[in-house]
Amino acid sequence: MTDPFMDAVSPVASSPRRPATTPLNWVPGVLIGISLLFLALVLYIPAINVFYQAFSKGFGPFLQNLSKPDFQAAVRMTLILAAIAVPLNTIFGLCTAIALANKRFRGRTLLLSIVDLPFAISPVVAGLMIMLLYGRQGWFGQWLMDHGLNIVFALPGMVLATAFVSMPFVAREVIPVLEEEGLDQEEAAYTLGATPWQTFWRVTVPNIRWGLLYGVLLTNARAMGEFGAVSVVSGNIAGKTQSLPLFVEEAYKNYDTEAAYAAAVLLALLAVVTLVLKEILERRTGGQLKKTH
Repeated sequence: MTDPFMDAVSPVASSPRRPATTPLNWVPGVLIGISLLFLALVLYIPAINVFYQAFSKGFGPFLQNLSKPDFQAAVRMTLILAAIAVPLNTIFGLCTAIALANKRFRGRTLLLSIVDLPFAISPVVAGLMIMLLYGRQGWFGQWLMDHGLNIVFALPGMVLATAFVSMPFVAREVIPVLEEEGLDQEEAAYTLGATPWQTFWRVTVPNIRWGLLYGVLLTNARAMGEFGAVSVVSGNIAGKTQSLPLFVEEAYKNYDTEAAYAAAVLLALLAVVTLVLKEILERRTGGQLKKTH
């Protein structure tokens, strides 16, 4: 039997049971709708418009724009910049990752911050830094002029700018993979008599190959699509020091919109290829890249 006195004084027993709160099922739908609307305004609609404008007059005019000498020179310059900057940053990134991964020493955090510096500095500021160092009025400008060397408004300056802005990607992709793998396999290889070079090629590289390819992929995409830093140091001379992103801006300024949209389509296709390869790499690694990030 229940005690009437306890029922009278117990707030739990005397108060009526409150209905359980129902989840707001409409909130996820609203948030997804807002996200899709935002992406449509800043990404989907502009991208569709680029492709529409490029092919609005047919495929023939599009191919004619691709055959223009200035356009082909810009494509060659973009490929040259990527062909030089990507291997340089791959070597730098590998050396940096091996030196910093699984090692704790004084100044390690500072070195990591320096590697990440291109993420924080505006590309225009990076180009200005190169100008202040290697321009005619820069620190090394007079010495370069005396020896007949041109850095700014020439290929070397464009390579420096491209290499700077794309520098961190390989290192930042390889360091987490090395930290995940640890040093056990390398130490075992040394114990069995392997040289450092053999250990690097037969143990380290196979373990980091997917992260390395991912970093190289991102480095190449950034190198081909860089605008700000290259525009400062190149002089934007058509047919000589003009990359593909600079060609887009110059053609649009000169009201040659068809050529500008054609070049923009190539850059957009580069972004699509990068995303596809990124997804393939993540599937091949079973999501390991996402986990290490």
